[in-house]
Amino acid sequence: MDNRHIRFSDRQEDVDLEQLQGLLKIGAFWAKERTVAGLAIAIANSKPVVTVWDGDRLIGHARATSDGVYRATIWDVVVDPDYRGAGLGRKLVQTVLSHPHVCDVERVYLMTTHQQQFYKHIGFEQNSSTTLVLFNQGIDRVDSDHQITTSELTQAII
Repeated sequence: MDNRHIRFSDRQEDVDLEQLQGLLKIGAFWAKERTVAGLAIAIANSKPVVTVWDGDRLIGHARATSDGVYRATIWDVVVDPDYRGAGLGRKLVQTVLSHPHVCDVERVYLMTTHQQQFYKHIGFEQNSSTTLVLFNQGIDRVDSDHQITTSELTQAII
């Protein structure tokens, strides 16, 4: 496949949320139920956000969260099934890893269900020491219209 016309972007404003939702539905079994509203929040709280484009068509996506020094986590790596096997996934992950918010952190984490070998080829190693997860579904959530203020947080701690 000739990929010279493929374009990578690390501009959050380039993300087309409708196309991203569609891409996740066809290319990521773990994200088929994500909503546009939820994706908007995830994108707004991630840096970098990298997208891959074939013209106006979104064909790849990955994002990361990072403290910029100690830890970063890569999330939502997906490539359109029609474009897999051409090296775009590798370049997508490498683009995230080379971003200034990720490139100098001590450890970069990534969770995957079936793609361990793919990520090992990029340099990731199996890590059995970080196996805890909290499924937050049962915890009472703050009303989405109510933002917790610093004084409320202080009162809750005291």
